[in-house]
Amino acid sequence: MMRLAGHLGLLAVIAVGVYAVRMGLDTLPVTAAPRVETLEATAQPTVTPEIQLGIDDLPAFNTEFSSVEGIARSKSIHTVIPSRPRLSVIIHQVQKGDTLFGIADQYGLKPETILWGNFELLQDNPHNLTPGQDLNILPVDGTYYQWHEGDGLLGVADFFEVEVSDILDWPGNDLDPRTDPAQPGIAAGTWLIIPGGQREFQSWRAPAATRANPAIASVSGPGACGSIYDGPVGISAFAWPTPGRSVSGYTFSDYHPGIDIGGAIGNAIFAADSGVVVYAGWNYYGYGNLVIVDHGTGWQTLYAHLSTLNVGCGQAVFQGNVIGGMGCTGNCSGPHLHFEMRSDLYGRVNPLLYLP
Repeated sequence: MMRLAGHLGLLAVIAVGVYAVRMGLDTLPVTAAPRVETLEATAQPTVTPEIQLGIDDLPAFNTEFSSVEGIARSKSIHTVIPSRPRLSVIIHQVQKGDTLFGIADQYGLKPETILWGNFELLQDNPHNLTPGQDLNILPVDGTYYQWHEGDGLLGVADFFEVEVSDILDWPGNDLDPRTDPAQPGIAAGTWLIIPGGQREFQSWRAPAATRANPAIASVSGPGACGSIYDGPVGISAFAWPTPGRSVSGYTFSDYHPGIDIGGAIGNAIFAADSGVVVYAGWNYYGYGNLVIVDHGTGWQTLYAHLSTLNVGCGQAVFQGNVIGGMGCTGNCSGPHLHFEMRSDLYGRVNPLLYLP
């Protein structure tokens, strides 16, 4: 019945429309259309009553830590202080087995700086290093200078090949950068760090002795030979003076004019080339027992720190002859042969450039 009533209502609407068209009506009369009532649901806001809270309404404070897990902050009782550059001189006590190169490497310095900072103690000779010595360790590569009465900053800076500002600006010297270089007012006896400073090394080496004038080495010690000798002439092709070929200590440098060849006490020491012995005995320059052979070609070879000597002044030797035994006499920290080569033309040379 509901469906039939709906259909009849639809037909009535259509019929009214057709009638209106035929009658020329643009709009239907108000009474012609059925009244449709639409219920609009109007949403009404919900009013929440305002709640007033007092201090007594707050929960009690819980002093226990929350059991909720989170990211824990690591704890450390140690404070990490960033490394800072050193500005002043510190002291290193030489231990058994210490070497110039090892000490320099330990403090990040050049070996020359160790020598220049301790001239009164080492006299520019690395073989003067002995256990128990207290060495000045500079904070930077350079030299260490004790101020004298009458010194001027211009002269000191020029001697060490630096600028005056290099000395004044180094914080460890505690000098005013506005200091008058001519009258700096530095107290005599004050030690100054000369950053980047350098100087020539003082010669601690024995004078070269030749067969033409062996007596020139008389200042070197009792091993000097006093007569003029003649004998075999070498071929200027040199052989290793030891059974081993390991450089165990210092190598050739401006402050070490030879090489240190390692070995054991008593190992045979051979003549590197034929020639004549022009020095045989003790030496005052730290070489200990020393032999010098002049080869008659403008070359001399030097063999130091020997434990025994198998030759004497004026003796003829041929390449490969045993001239002594390896030792540790003079300024020495362990058995080795200190071997030098000298040329009238080239001066002291690096033996490693001439040995096979």
